[in-house]
Amino acid sequence: MGITPEQDFVLKTIKSRDVHFVRFWFTDVLGSMKSFAVIPSELDDAFHSGMGFDGSCIEGFSHTQESDMLAFPDATTFQVLPWRPQSDAVARMFCNICTPDGRPFEGDPRFVLDRMVSRAREMGYIYNVGPELEFYYFRNSDTTEVLDHGGYFDLTSLDYASDLRRDTVLTLEKMGIPVEYSHHENGPSQHEIDLRFADALTMADAVMTYKLVVKEVAIKHQVYASFMPKPMTGKPGSGMHVHQSLFDLDGNNAFYDADDPLGYGLSQTAKSYLAGLLKYAPEFCLVTNPCVNSYKRLISGGEAPIYLSWARSNRSTLVRVPGYRPKHEMSCRLELRSPDPSANPYLAFSVMLAAGLRGIEEGLEPPEPTEDKNLFNLSRQELRKQGFATLPENLGEAVELFAESDLMRSVLGDHIHSYLVDTKRAEWNDYQGAVSQWEQERYLGVL
Repeated sequence: MGITPEQDFVLKTIKSRDVHFVRFWFTDVLGSMKSFAVIPSELDDAFHSGMGFDGSCIEGFSHTQESDMLAFPDATTFQVLPWRPQSDAVARMFCNICTPDGRPFEGDPRFVLDRMVSRAREMGYIYNVGPELEFYYFRNSDTTEVLDHGGYFDLTSLDYASDLRRDTVLTLEKMGIPVEYSHHENGPSQHEIDLRFADALTMADAVMTYKLVVKEVAIKHQVYASFMPKPMTGKPGSGMHVHQSLFDLDGNNAFYDADDPLGYGLSQTAKSYLAGLLKYAPEFCLVTNPCVNSYKRLISGGEAPIYLSWARSNRSTLVRVPGYRPKHEMSCRLELRSPDPSANPYLAFSVMLAAGLRGIEEGLEPPEPTEDKNLFNLSRQELRKQGFATLPENLGEAVELFAESDLMRSVLGDHIHSYLVDTKRAEWNDYQGAVSQWEQERYLGVL
């Protein structure tokens, strides 16, 4: 069997760039990056036959008695790592995980997203996403001592980390990941770098790369970067707002309708997709907000929405219709504001897409938009009295809603669905049973 043009490019680049090691990247079910290095002479065989590894060592993959796995590198994801030496260089490729008989492994998060994206394509859609990931810089991994006391968009001596953001953006661009914005966020030493939208699988790979680059650059500057959703009491949490849209196979934005009678520029497809997000958000919340600490951010009075509502200008709603360019077709999109950066992006994008597509299939209609209420100021009880349903209040509620969801089981498959239910239910029970503040802090630790 011959090699593809992409594989040929990889092999030639390895020679021209003096690459001596190629790291094979993939994630476990919980979204932690995993890797092993391969020497260039093994790549030709790896492209065709995969590289074997012990799947029982990977969180959520396989039992010891069925541990053999194969990693097949995706040549389209090849990049030389710019933070490593340029002589005897190191590169990376993301991998698809298969069983020894060549079948895609259903516990591979990348496969789950690829399968969901293929489902969208069968319906005539390409799923594009553009996430906004927030994070904090701390002096080290053992403390929450901040580097500055700046606020939104500060460009003064208060923003001590401007150089860190600049180096991070430059490194991302060297990795082939375009950046739209970078700025200081609301919290002290809190920052945000927004990636330019792309198809979901490309973006999930980019998010995993982004998180690693942020941490690598921080280490270079002798500080620590944390993607923990709520690292400090009384300070803003870190979110991963996900802008999303569906394009048809001809490149037209299926969410856009200039004649929308509501004046939002949304097509009926977009409205049904939006309604699907609202309907199924409580069921997929375990995936988009997967840890005990996630629900320290999703609280009444905070800046993260907990209510199943939508609007254009009102940032206290769960889904927002960004209105920066209201007459521009390519800019028409929906923004889901509840996810946080501890989520596995492959699974998070999968469940969002599944919810939206189910809304389209069911012909759902969204409720009236909520433009004139600051929902951040209302408690859950007050919201429910006014007719607003809410997201789960804690990890325990999220697990049980997820466990009963037929949609989540069908999207993620029995393997991942069961694993998340068992693991997160045990995590919640352990947290509930913690008898000291120190023990509880284990579940609130820096990510």
